[in-house]
Amino acid sequence: MTAGAGEQGEPDRAFPDLDALLTGPLPATGPTVSEGDPVTGEWTGTGGEGFVIVPLLVGKPLTGVYAPEWNAAEEAAEAQLTALIGALDRRFGAHREVAMRVPLFRKIAGDPMPALFQALCDEDLLGDLTVWGPLPNGPEATARWLAVSLGQSDAEAPMILCAAVTDRPITELREDG
Repeated sequence: MTAGAGEQGEPDRAFPDLDALLTGPLPATGPTVSEGDPVTGEWTGTGGEGFVIVPLLVGKPLTGVYAPEWNAAEEAAEAQLTALIGALDRRFGAHREVAMRVPLFRKIAGDPMPALFQALCDEDLLGDLTVWGPLPNGPEATARWLAVSLGQSDAEAPMILCAAVTDRPITELREDG
């Protein structure tokens, strides 16, 4: 997987981006808006009421790639996620997991869900979330929650390691509501 414009991604290289997200403004109100690069059209981020989601590392497209090369790409992406989780655990303490199974089923059924989960589903970021928080956001600011996840919209699309930051707790959705 690569960071930015083709640079190899190391977990600590994500910290400046994460710090900016954790201390930067979040949309207070309004609809969820997804943005893309004006030249390539590739997704560059999504913001909604109280949250932002951004790609941290984006792999190469896997069009025409089959096993064992596809498996190697998946293993490399998962290794990047594991390394980032380890670095974030050292920085913020132990994480917790929030499954994306219920949001996926709600997406398929067309059922409503909280805006953060809807935005993740809309971008096909369906990997389970690894979550830290509440994290302090400066001396007089509100707490923030951070989540990272690995997603891929289809077998030929690049694998995307993304981060979500919100000013609301990220909790697992229940099947019954």
